[in-house]
Amino acid sequence: ACSLQTCLSANTYSPERCDAHLKRLYQCCSKLYQDRAENNGTESVNNSDQENISTACPMPKVVERWLKNHP
Repeated sequence: ACSLQTCLSANTYSPERCDAHLKRLYQCCSKLYQDRAENNGTESVNNSDQENISTACPMPKVVERWLKNHP
């Protein structure tokens, strides 16, 4: 998250230059949600339990959709 913020600050007018940082952040968030789902014994990262939501990451559905649209 910090490297993404630094990149966005340095590339105010070209945020697309930070796509690699954004992808790494979303991959990290995806892993976080998957690990939490496994530890909680749920089948999917899309459950509605608020305890599975991270304040540092977008909601799980947003993370999944972004990663699907940015292979």
